[in-house]
Order: sequence, then structure tokens, then C-alpha cells
Amino acid sequence: MIEIGQRVPDATLHEYFEAEGGGCSLGPNAFAVGELVKGRKILVFGLPGAFTPTCSAKHVPGYIAQAEALRAAGIDEVWCVSVNDAFVMGAWAREQGTAGKVRMMGDGSAEWTRALGLDQDLGKRGMGVRSLRYAMVIDDGVVTELQVEAPGKFEVSGAEAMLARLSR
Repeated sequence: MIEIGQRVPDATLHEYFEAEGGGCSLGPNAFAVGELVKGRKILVFGLPGAFTPTCSAKHVPGYIAQAEALRAAGIDEVWCVSVNDAFVMGAWAREQGTAGKVRMMGDGSAEWTRALGLDQDLGKRGMGVRSLRYAMVIDDGVVTELQVEAPGKFEVSGAEAMLARLSR
């Protein structure tokens, strides 16, 4: 598992765009993590899956509600990363109203999630390989904060918990 002080691995994440603009085309667009994190402070939260109960009712809404406070605390962008494809993440983004607050990044093949060591096998529950529930801060490509939830818990990776850690 990745640790504080380590550089995040590069991988490709996909984000769905509703409209063309800013160099991005309509539909899924691929982004290299290594490029996106250069010189920026990114808060990434990972979760088991789009449209799942805790993820939809607590995790994403908390980050939407705290987006401005996180920016005021020095975060340049907030990403939600899930082992789902960009189409699913785009539909979930619309449903959750994340535009301008949280980038919904699909890691459909779990490439980045596995490279981080933050994957879990939920095959017995019919979900396949998924992400652990976590939150981390990446500053210019280096992990400066990492909070991984215990199985079935939602205590340390939510927006308010991370905002409190950033305010220390």
C-alpha cells in the first residue's frame, strides 16, 4: 500500500465530459495522473463503487458540501476515484451534481487503484475488484496525507475528517 512520503504511480484515469471545451471532447477523456498532479495539491477520495449506498449518501455529498472549504485550505482539486468506467462515473456525477466541485474519475480496470495497493476483491459480493474507501492528499505527486477506512467503516475518509486534518 502506498505510504505518506511516496510518489503516486502514474496511470490513466478517465473522466466523462457532457460538452466539448477546454481541450476535452464530449464523452470519456483520458488523463495521465502524473501530468494532473504536477505542481498541484489534489485531494483524492476512493470508494468501492458508484451508486452504492454509503458512497452516494455520505462520501460524495460531503465533498460537494465542503468543496469551497477545501479550496480555502489549499486544495487545488478534489477527485473521486472509483473502479467504474467513465460512462458510469459521468452518470453518477450528473446525479450527484458534482460539476465544478469534484472530478469524477473512472479507473475502470483498477490500474491506478492496484498500483496504489488500495484495491480489494469484492467478487463474492458480485462486484469484482474494487477500491478500498480512502482519502489522500497528493502535493506535487507526493502523498502527504492518507486515511484508509477499516472494512465497513466511514470515519476517517470523509470531507469533514480530511478538512480537520488539513486545518491542523
